[in-house]
Amino acid sequence: MMENKPLVIGVCGGSGSGKTTLIKRLHEEIAHLNPALFTMDNYYRPIETQVLDDNGVINFDVPTALDELKLSSDLNQLYQGNTIEVKEYFFNTYPEKNVLLTIHPADIILVEGLFLYYYSDVFKLIDLSIFVEVDPKIQLDRRVYRDQSTRGYKHQDILYQWENHVLPCYHRYIEPYKHHADFIFKNDQNAEKDFLQLMDQINALLTRRGICA
Repeated sequence: MMENKPLVIGVCGGSGSGKTTLIKRLHEEIAHLNPALFTMDNYYRPIETQVLDDNGVINFDVPTALDELKLSSDLNQLYQGNTIEVKEYFFNTYPEKNVLLTIHPADIILVEGLFLYYYSDVFKLIDLSIFVEVDPKIQLDRRVYRDQSTRGYKHQDILYQWENHVLPCYHRYIEPYKHHADFIFKNDQNAEKDFLQLMDQINALLTRRGICA
């Protein structure tokens, strides 16, 4: 076990907000410090256990879509200085095809996911929480592009999910917790300025923790 607890940085935001892009950039920025990357997407439950809406369509945007207990347990293990293994999740891929990831403990843990604030056992570990905010139209455009190009979804199915799953769940499980964020990252024309300010804040935390930035 590590003598000192790691610095945990969490990134949350709605689907298509750019939280994955941000967490990857943060990872690259401090790559020399060998941070651990923990992604909530790897904890989606099997298709057959997912909740269906009134029209029989799977809703992947509710907190129960993920295995919260396993997710929290693994993150706590990593936080305590233990190595964990998790299967990297890909939509529309058979579970046995997913790659097994080994995540080693580190002085810095980067956590990314929709329910960073909603899962209380996760949020209590976060030292710096970041909420990614973006114009809803841009958000939808990104989701359409992603789901068509990488997941093979039809346009009408994407719009159905957006209107019936994504937006209602965002307003219920994600947006209400925005005021808990330590940093609001506005993913717009001023994103670069926000990123520099965010890195200043992170570097200050690293210095206070005695971690060389």
